[in-house]
Amino acid sequence: MADEELHHPEPPLRAAAPSSILSTSPPTTSRSVTETVNGSHRFVIQGYSLAKGMGVGKHIASECFTIGGYQWAIYFYPDGKNPEDNSTYVSVFIALASEGTDVRALFELTLVDQSGKGKHKVHSHFDRALESGPYTLKYRGSMWGYKRFFRRAALETSDFLKDDCLKINCTVGVVVSAMDCSKSHSIRVPESDLGMHFGTLLESQEGSDIVIDVAGERFHAHKLVLAARSPFFRDKFFDTTDEETSEMFIMDLEPKVFKAMLHFIYRDTLVEDELLASSSSGVTSMFETLPGKLLTAADKYGLNRLKLLCESYLCKDISVPTVANTLALADCCRAMQLKAVCLKYAAENLAAVMRSNGFEYLKENCPSLQSELLKTVAGCDEECSSGRKSQSVWAQLSDGGDTNGRRVRPRT
Repeated sequence: MADEELHHPEPPLRAAAPSSILSTSPPTTSRSVTETVNGSHRFVIQGYSLAKGMGVGKHIASECFTIGGYQWAIYFYPDGKNPEDNSTYVSVFIALASEGTDVRALFELTLVDQSGKGKHKVHSHFDRALESGPYTLKYRGSMWGYKRFFRRAALETSDFLKDDCLKINCTVGVVVSAMDCSKSHSIRVPESDLGMHFGTLLESQEGSDIVIDVAGERFHAHKLVLAARSPFFRDKFFDTTDEETSEMFIMDLEPKVFKAMLHFIYRDTLVEDELLASSSSGVTSMFETLPGKLLTAADKYGLNRLKLLCESYLCKDISVPTVANTLALADCCRAMQLKAVCLKYAAENLAAVMRSNGFEYLKENCPSLQSELLKTVAGCDEECSSGRKSQSVWAQLSDGGDTNGRRVRPRT
């Protein structure tokens, strides 16, 4: 028998033992951060006594406001939400007003004490242990709040109601989760302090080379700063063949208006305290308020950012009594964004605006604006026909409209 050649399998190859320890990559980490995106809204309910009696389950709604990428609204039920309570309590809720599924959030509702004592009534999820986590709103229209927010009889004799007005503050904290991709080491860069340094330059008067006389009050300033900020001053100081001057006179501004304008030129901010002290309350014409006068000055002196800041400030004060006069001011100063807001607001509250004193001023002094208002009304009426509004603006003329100038409209 022939010898058979035997084949033995070769043993598996093995790596040679390392002669030294190889280097390894450093460990990596990641971090998920769950936190809240917070925002607040104040809802002012003017004419509380007139809202009473509208019926159990019927509410007044705030305008929608956006927090954390979702829209929200405050619902106030003057006769309560629960039929079983027989209007003993007022009810307050926060509602999800935009599309969303399982939106998790924290809430706080505060009834403001208007006596100045700071004894507000607060219901809050914030700063306390949450046994079951944040509240979850399942879909659009879901609400969080209190059917028995406050006993109505006690509310009407309390410091929360003043001049037939209630104020409710709402804070929403939308829960979001995200990966923290920040570096383990970072260098914090402070906010720009350019305005502070230029403001100090104005206050110290160091290096000033121009004195501006405004109705007898003298202001020391710097030509280069004024010219860099305003084309009016640039033309006055550098783009003319006039002799170089160290003094100029301004006759068409009040000293307080020029001072506020100078503050903006150097600091790039508004003088908020002075604007608040010169609010439109008790003033028949928006032209006579400091924001109105500052808007006029910003238009003349080519300060476009100041102009927009004034437009934004005046926009917050638009109501039925003020809208016509504010519209005239916006048109005069070529403040196009403020003008557009006024036209839309006046069109949507047409009946009440037409009965205001400001509308009489508009008819007598700005007839061209009436035709623009009619075009805006027509545009709003087209929105009605497409189903975006529940009632034609022209129909306000027959049903009386909203004579209180409230910005809240019935929800459908």
